Amino acid sequence: MSSRHRPFSPDPSQVALKPDISGNTINGLGETAPRRPRIVYWAQDPDTIAHGGMQRWFYEVDPNNPHLARAREERAKQLASPICDVSGEPVDRTPEQWNTAFAEFAEGGQFDMWGVARMDPSWVYEGQEVLQDYIIMLGFGHDYDQIATAPEATAGAEVVRQYGRAAAAAKSVSGWLRGQGWDAEPLTGPMTSKVMMIPPAIASGFGELGKHGSLINAEFGASFRLSAVLTNAPFLPTPPRAFQVESFCVNCRICENACPPEAISPLKQIVRGVEKWYVDFDRCLPFFNQTHGCAICISVCPWSRPGIGLNLAEKLARRTTRHDESGSHELT
Repeated sequence: MSSRHRPFSPDPSQVALKPDISGNTINGLGETAPRRPRIVYWAQDPDTIAHGGMQRWFYEVDPNNPHLARAREERAKQLASPICDVSGEPVDRTPEQWNTAFAEFAEGGQFDMWGVARMDPSWVYEGQEVLQDYIIMLGFGHDYDQIATAPEATAGAEVVRQYGRAAAAAKSVSGWLRGQGWDAEPLTGPMTSKVMMIPPAIASGFGELGKHGSLINAEFGASFRLSAVLTNAPFLPTPPRAFQVESFCVNCRICENACPPEAISPLKQIVRGVEKWYVDFDRCLPFFNQTHGCAICISVCPWSRPGIGLNLAEKLARRTTRHDESGSHELT
């Protein structure tokens, strides 16, 4: 079934701000050689990127909407809040002990999931430098009833609200580490401007990349946001997890059909030397901007419906097991 929002015609005032260079070119679509990513959107300073004018235009859409205004005000408070300085000698723990201590800290409920990965330079944007060895990833599940209203402003406000939680939690974790003598740097989406969030989240066990370009997690589907903390505290990296998402997305076309600007490709594409699911940036952005961040693909994803993801992951795992056993029997 096609999206009820088609056909889509972008606002001429937004089209006038479109730069000459394609966002897909900046992202490295079609490039066969690996390279570090470049910031295409959500720059700390919009004037430093080609699509900066369109980024500024985003905030001109319904700026006085009460849902968005409240969420943005709260998020601004979290971003402005200070972090304590590093104090005392660094606490000495084994990697296993660090993870145990952090798991106890996580019981406070400031975030809904966490994982740790060793930093990979390929995740760092061009022009940026990361000296820390580890990245702690934090996840924040959406309220499904709110995100399901996408592309209305209530869904956009829910995204902003979770980014507010993400900012607060990243600063809290940084403060926790600094209080134990270890420096820590919080990174909060969407304007991280230093490290890509999705690759380390995949590496640390959050899930797999879906056809809609967002992470899919068995517990929260695609309906969550991320923040991170950089540190040299010697955590034990948490392993990646696979839920057979790729085999599911190959045959599922729900997000593809629901996307108003038809930005979601049915096939993987080469991006900076890697074959992956990719969403056409130039098609996606105008609708995204005009609808408070859209989020339709996240809300319609079957994995995102409450109570579905874990059962779906188990079903796909059983199917894979049967397939493997059948193949083994045939080879015997």
